[in-house]
Amino acid sequence: MTPPYRVGDELPPLEIPVTRTLIVAGAIASRDYQDVHHDAASAREKGSPDIFMNILTTNGLVGRYITDHFGPTAVLRKVAIRLGAPNYPGDVLRLTGRITELRTADTSSADTSSDEVVDAVEAIEAVVQVTGGNGIGRHVTGTVAVTLPGPSAKRAGA
Repeated sequence: MTPPYRVGDELPPLEIPVTRTLIVAGAIASRDYQDVHHDAASAREKGSPDIFMNILTTNGLVGRYITDHFGPTAVLRKVAIRLGAPNYPGDVLRLTGRITELRTADTSSADTSSDEVVDAVEAIEAVVQVTGGNGIGRHVTGTVAVTLPGPSAKRAGA
C-alpha cells in the first residue's frame, strides 16, 4: 500500500492566538515558575516588554500541530526545536511544516503494564521540518520525527 504522504508535502498552517492565559497556563503546566512567564512588571524589569511564552509550551504546541495533522495514532519520536523571537500576548503564532523524509519504522514493542506484545508492523516514520512565526519574526524552527502506524497495525491477540 502506498503511504498517503510524500516528501515535500506541506502541512496546512495552524494559527494559535497567543494570550496571557496560554502563556501563564503553559508555564504552570510545565512547572516553569520563572517570573518572566507570569509577571509583566518583573518581565519589564528584566528588559522584556511583557511576559513571554516558555520553550516547553512551544514544544507542546509543535507536538500538537503534528498530531493534529497526522491523527491520534501518530507517535512523536523526537522533537528538536530552537527558539527565536519571543511570543508575547496579543500576537498569533503561525506554525507551518513540510515533510522532509519518509522511512519505514519498526514498531515492535512490549506493553510492560500487561505483558502484552505488540506485533511488528509496517509503519512509516515521517520527519517534518516545522517553523513558527509571529508578528516580530521567527519564533521556532525545528524537526519532528513521528511514527505513523500502517493499516495492518494491531495488538497481538486482537
